[in-house]
Amino acid sequence: MKFGWLKRYLPRGLYGRALAILVLPVVTLQLVISVSFIQRHFDGVTRQMTRSVVLELRYLIDTVNAAPDLSSAQAAALAIAGPLDLDVTLPAADVPATDYRRFYDLSGQAVDESLRRGVPELAILQLVDDRTVDLWLDLPYGPMRITFDRIRLSASNPHQLLVLMVVLGGLMTVIAYVFLRNQLRPIKQMAAAAAEYGKGRIVPYHPSGALEVRAAGTAFMEMRARIERQTQARTMMLSGVSHDLRTPLTRMRLSLSLMDDTEAAPLIRDVEDMERLVDGFLDFAKGDAGDDLIPTDPVALITEAVENARRAGQPASLAGVVGLGLLNGPVPLRPLAIRRALDNLIGNALRYGTRAEVTLAIGEKSLRFSVEDNGPGIPADQREEAMRPFTRLDPARNQDRGLGVGLGLAIVADIARTHGGILRLGTSSSLGGLKADLVIAR
Repeated sequence: MKFGWLKRYLPRGLYGRALAILVLPVVTLQLVISVSFIQRHFDGVTRQMTRSVVLELRYLIDTVNAAPDLSSAQAAALAIAGPLDLDVTLPAADVPATDYRRFYDLSGQAVDESLRRGVPELAILQLVDDRTVDLWLDLPYGPMRITFDRIRLSASNPHQLLVLMVVLGGLMTVIAYVFLRNQLRPIKQMAAAAAEYGKGRIVPYHPSGALEVRAAGTAFMEMRARIERQTQARTMMLSGVSHDLRTPLTRMRLSLSLMDDTEAAPLIRDVEDMERLVDGFLDFAKGDAGDDLIPTDPVALITEAVENARRAGQPASLAGVVGLGLLNGPVPLRPLAIRRALDNLIGNALRYGTRAEVTLAIGEKSLRFSVEDNGPGIPADQREEAMRPFTRLDPARNQDRGLGVGLGLAIVADIARTHGGILRLGTSSSLGGLKADLVIAR
């Protein structure tokens, strides 16, 4: 974009952008008024007042020049200076070499131009402060110094209007920001509730604020309730189906146990396969149902998962824990769901490989449970498909190692999403097989 570079310097937060929207127009308005009104107004007033003083100076200069001698010139200057409220010194000593004017003196330039245009005899002009004006004139009887009040040439304290504008502008900005913050707070509350729901946490939220914000908040709550109802309906449906299937499977197993072992063995294996399929459906249906967020030690959780796998005779090992110093106490997790996910990843790794290494990486904002194996892995272009429910990648994985329904990685991905995380599949750098990263938001 043409102005894309400007985005780097703009605030990213809602409050920062709202403040910028308030401040920029106020500052722009003050600059425009300062340039177009204050400068022009005080410049015109200063020139008009200076022309009045020029008339008095011309009268004084002409009278002094018309005097026959120095003493007469001094007497005439003193006689005129008193009524005109001027301080006159003739001849003046210690004449400065250059003019002086402060760089921020807005009306000083207009005073200088007007005086030099009306008083050609003016040699030196010094505007040291806002109180007095010092003039040195070249006259036939020597340099004459004239001092008078600055208020006679320009309006007093021209910066007061600018200060008043800045103060009132800042006050109005603060007041507007307070009112705007009350309108932005419901948006931030809704965003926080949505972020928590993305992590699988339902926090209390009540729509408030303007009508549009209330409408968006109400829509969010309805959407959240609809998703919860659909999740519960899916869980109840799959749980019911799985439960209902167990009864005929149990009767079939009982009947097969009464038959001859040679004839019943293939059928028993079929029943066992069907039971595993039913268990897979049930695990997928349960997800993290009935598992609340509780403070959990992730190190103890992953250690227990590895120990359980080893007790079952599986070659799993804990490769290490990285970033233990960033743990700072228990982390809110659904321990049963995380255990189920780790069991699925370890079982999946050992189904297609002979070794499984488990690693925990602790970060400031996330936890990463990694499970690596030495199996054939999954091609990069099929990893996204592998995490979809009921997907089996026969060409990529050795299906002779076991019968699956294609729900193992889908269950883990679902558990990751309910924790505000993600399941990433890659290639193990140490074992050469699949690397599954279960990333959980803290």
